[in-house]
Amino acid sequence: MQELSVQYVSEATRDPLAKHRRAKGRHILRDLWRYRFLYLLALPGLLFMVVFRYIPMPGIIIAFQDFSVAKGFLRSPWIGLENVTRLFSSPDFWVILRNTLTISVLGLVFLFPAPIVLALLLNELKSQPFKRGLQTVYYLPHFLSWVIVVSLTYFFLSTEVGVINKAILALGGTKIPFLLDSQYFYPMLIVQGLWKGVGWGTIIYLAAMAGLDPALYEAAQIDGAGKWAQIRHVTIPGIMPTVRILFILNMGGLLSTNFEQVWLMQNAMILDVAEVIDTYVYRTGVTMGQFSYTTAVGLFKSVIGLILILSANWFAKRNGEEGVW
Repeated sequence: MQELSVQYVSEATRDPLAKHRRAKGRHILRDLWRYRFLYLLALPGLLFMVVFRYIPMPGIIIAFQDFSVAKGFLRSPWIGLENVTRLFSSPDFWVILRNTLTISVLGLVFLFPAPIVLALLLNELKSQPFKRGLQTVYYLPHFLSWVIVVSLTYFFLSTEVGVINKAILALGGTKIPFLLDSQYFYPMLIVQGLWKGVGWGTIIYLAAMAGLDPALYEAAQIDGAGKWAQIRHVTIPGIMPTVRILFILNMGGLLSTNFEQVWLMQNAMILDVAEVIDTYVYRTGVTMGQFSYTTAVGLFKSVIGLILILSANWFAKRNGEEGVW
């Protein structure tokens, strides 16, 4: 009798859970159908992530092999941490790590806050036609390829045909080798990045500002706050969650640079400051066939990126702020 009562109780408790699971499943299917067009819009991005980010992941095993294309993944001999040891003992690696960190830190200092400042300025414009016109002008460079951007750089700064050097000669000066002098390389990258990306980067921040409650500005005006005070006490705190999340995500890519931009701007005269992890992996791995070693380099970069993004998210949560998860 006791066994029957226990069985009855267990089935009674299991039934509501089963019903809850079925109801939850129906709810998920209903939401999938309701927002099917949004999911279709997201599908290309999801496919890109799956095909180019997740499917190649098992290939990291060649970082611990003496990989041979002829032998493949399964028959290539295992060499343990030899590639990792070679990585940390190579003087070239520390040079490219320094260059990568320099470019990334400069990007965080100059390129990350620039869209925020521009978005704050655009948000204060009252004339909507003028504002939309400016936004169009700022957005256009984003749609130009890095080949065109670097070609324009050569057009202006080249020693032979550069417009600026021609102007310097016309004024009685001497040509400046902008493209062949290491001291100009980082400033050129920053200027190119600002011109190409600052307008596009304002989209997220303008959207965040558009979602702020107008009553907050009205209350600030009643309290006698001017424009700067409203920006400082209403707009900036209102967009800080967005800024924080984007900063955390940017920390994950600290060891990643824009491969196309850096590769196209490189030349033999400035390679000591222009060689970064991404170009080193391409040059050593693809052109020289050292697949195992460069996979170890890429794995190192990914592990450091993961540690940085986890650390930044933990720090934000520890200070009572909203993180990515």
